[in-house]
Amino acid sequence: MRILAINPGSTSTKIAVFEENKDIFTKNIKHTVEELAPYKKIIDQYDFRRDVIVKELEAAKIALSSITAVVGRGGLVKPIPGGVYRVNDALIADLKAERMGEHASNLGGLIAREIARKIGDTVDAFIVDPVVVDEMEDIARISGIPELPRVSIFHALNQKAVARRYAREQGKKYEELNLIVVHMGGGISVGCHRKGRVIDVNNALDGDGPFSPERSGGVPVGQMVKLCFSGKYTIDDIKKKIKGKGGLVAYLGTNDAYEVEQRVQKGDKEAEHIYRAMAYQIAKDVGALSTVLCGKVDAIILTGGVAYDKDFVGWLKERIGFISPVVVYPGEGEMTALAEAGYYAMKGELPIRDYA
Repeated sequence: MRILAINPGSTSTKIAVFEENKDIFTKNIKHTVEELAPYKKIIDQYDFRRDVIVKELEAAKIALSSITAVVGRGGLVKPIPGGVYRVNDALIADLKAERMGEHASNLGGLIAREIARKIGDTVDAFIVDPVVVDEMEDIARISGIPELPRVSIFHALNQKAVARRYAREQGKKYEELNLIVVHMGGGISVGCHRKGRVIDVNNALDGDGPFSPERSGGVPVGQMVKLCFSGKYTIDDIKKKIKGKGGLVAYLGTNDAYEVEQRVQKGDKEAEHIYRAMAYQIAKDVGALSTVLCGKVDAIILTGGVAYDKDFVGWLKERIGFISPVVVYPGEGEMTALAEAGYYAMKGELPIRDYA
């Protein structure tokens, strides 16, 4: 069984071919500013990106006819439960209409279906766990201000993938376990997985949860209001403070967690102080979600790029290790997550859902 995974980013398109669960070909196709300049909108890049993918597969001597299924990165569709979704007409319509916003990942499902159709009628196209996965319980949506309900936007693809991986390694089903999963990358999301559903999670995109390499996380509300109306900043300035210029960038001038790690190892006390504060905030959110599960936590899973830092992981374990066992799966693993989901869906071990 061969699975083609497609993950469009803002300036690149990652593709991978997996045979069963073995990666046999991976390519990160970089797109220059000049190549993308003719396209006013991301959706206009559709033909260009599709053709580039086909050419790369031909150059690698991977015949399209050998592909069993095509899995694209899920885009900004309407909020849906997690899982594997067959790319149907309703999904295509919402992606083309940019129903929830413009993003490169919207191209994933569109290109996946066209390539699948190009191969043959028996080849399926899927998307898997887009960032808008929403399985939150109603009680978790209450924020304290009716006009500002809490929303579910997080690293669903990686969180769900590592949760399923842990379950398989334990000889259990994901739907049997209570897990807290922490994705630590440019943004940080802390998800409460109860019996296969993420019933509570911070909005990792936009000002909720712990601060991260480039995001502010939750900040003191009253002080934030005064900052907004101080006359010193525009709305765009404030948005950048929340996402892009918050967190490690604001304190240390870099969004590169590895650089901060190196500074800490060289004895930079300020860098260590701020980096430990990030771990402290993550630990607080893990502790809070353990109460959502009434203390019945089977495991805490740490994942994402920051999880490669053994010292940072150690700081977290010091604070959260009393709750449950802590398991570490470093890295993003997006291509593997896409391919694995397609593989297990084709095997019948994951249900294939219909988008409506």
